[in-house]
Amino acid sequence: MGSGHRSDTSQVSTRRATPGDAATLAELGARAFSDTFGAGTTSADMAAYLAGAFGPEVQAAELADPRRTFLIAEIGGAIAGYVQLKRGAHPACVVAVSPLEIVRLYADEPWIGQGVGAALMRESLGLATGEGRDTVWLDVWEENARAIAFYQKWGFEPVGAATFALGDDLQHDVVMARSVPAVCPVGGRRLGTTPLIGGCGA
Repeated sequence: MGSGHRSDTSQVSTRRATPGDAATLAELGARAFSDTFGAGTTSADMAAYLAGAFGPEVQAAELADPRRTFLIAEIGGAIAGYVQLKRGAHPACVVAVSPLEIVRLYADEPWIGQGVGAALMRESLGLATGEGRDTVWLDVWEENARAIAFYQKWGFEPVGAATFALGDDLQHDVVMARSVPAVCPVGGRRLGTTPLIGGCGA
């Protein structure tokens, strides 16, 4: 997703996913999820989750859902990552009238540190602004320090907590949110953000 290295987004192009991308999104998503969570759970729990969350038919149904938008990042014609955005319900700790959720934001392992996450985040925030959304929110595994640091760089603040069932294993997530519009980070500094405060188990 993000890294401590300076990234160059100029080589990354983005586009909206189409129904023809379903199989590729399923494969990339399952691989990225397993890379992130595999060391912290059992193979049985991982297999059970992947079977229900990823597959060409699963992603095809998500792509057909009008509440969702998938944006794909490409480098040299190769798919390097994607973000799934969703409009709709949000937890009480997210103070918003018209929020947009980042459901998944993945950079494939070979492309981490190449600006994929930054390009996808920039496009996501631009989409939120264009739609008149007031808040973007997400939840992230509390032990995923790299991802948390990446989101903080983009102005997201912790606003609560949530649980996530990975098979029979109950994981703990941090709920993070930021206001829209806001100035994108420059030189590693967070600018123009408004902290969002709520409950949600925080």
